[in-house]
Amino acid sequence: VVAGSNVELACGAQGDPEPRLQWHKEHGDLPWDRHEVDQEHTLRLYTVTPADAGTYVCTAQSQLGTAAATAHLRV
Repeated sequence: VVAGSNVELACGAQGDPEPRLQWHKEHGDLPWDRHEVDQEHTLRLYTVTPADAGTYVCTAQSQLGTAAATAHLRV
């Protein structure tokens, strides 16, 4: 993506019991005050910078186990 733009990364999981979803960035933190996660578990990054480049991980966890998906962001 181009520096200064906004990015949306979607994540979804289903199960019974419903899994808890959480986003994190490998080797770093989510951009302070420039991100949000909505009720559909979409991660939004605002005004991205080259420092935001990297691998983002969505983890779904329930009593039955854990699953993860990754997204690689290049700025």
